[in-house]
Amino acid sequence: MIGVPSSNLARQNSLLAALAPPDFDRLAPHLERIALPLGTMLYEPGSQLPRVIFPTTAVVSLHYVLESGASAESAGVGYEGIVGISLFMGGETTPSSAAVQIGGHGYSLDSMLLKREFMRSGAIQSLLLRYTQFLIAQMAQSAACNRHHSVQQQICRWLLATLDRIPSGEIVVTQESIAGVLGVRRESVTAVAGALQRAGLISYRRGHIAVLDRLGLNGAVCECYGVIKRQMRQLWPGVDGFVKEPLRAPTRESPLRAAPLG
Repeated sequence: MIGVPSSNLARQNSLLAALAPPDFDRLAPHLERIALPLGTMLYEPGSQLPRVIFPTTAVVSLHYVLESGASAESAGVGYEGIVGISLFMGGETTPSSAAVQIGGHGYSLDSMLLKREFMRSGAIQSLLLRYTQFLIAQMAQSAACNRHHSVQQQICRWLLATLDRIPSGEIVVTQESIAGVLGVRRESVTAVAGALQRAGLISYRRGHIAVLDRLGLNGAVCECYGVIKRQMRQLWPGVDGFVKEPLRAPTRESPLRAAPLG
């Protein structure tokens, strides 16, 4: 971005923004702004992590992959987090994969440098541990949601969480990609997308979803989305993530709440 110092852009990431100047200044010279194109595989199960990534405008999907090749998202990471927590949690490799779900940018940092900072047992360690607690809570809530809630509710949760992490109201994603993230059939995603569009909540054309009525989606989602928002506020009172304003005032109760699909 022309005219904006890279260190200021790095603070678009909430973890980096939460650091006090002395802590941030130690990291800033080593932060490298990188493009994160849609579909980029950042790491695969069992791989070592030479660098960690702080997304700013990109969204990364963490997946667990089965022997059959099937996979499902365990958590998403956007501007609020870091990709590569296994590094400072005691593991040199990761059991999951990480792929860019929404293209954008982020900052990479040498893993050993971050590990040294973590071992100082100061503010950086405390912040990363709080984020790890949030990420574990997100994973647990996603597992419960995928087991007990309808495909429609899962899709609404994913749409809202993704919308919170990007600067616009339009998500560039295919139905196949959503099905892969949630571990559901593509036909189920097609049916739900059609229902949401007929209800006036989204506008969908191939590869693009524009959210027209955010409050309407809130009326169709399960409680899992709100639980994750509350978790973030409790863990990081000073970092106001996941709090975008509704796109428009509600004109009715969502007709989808009473009759979820999937």
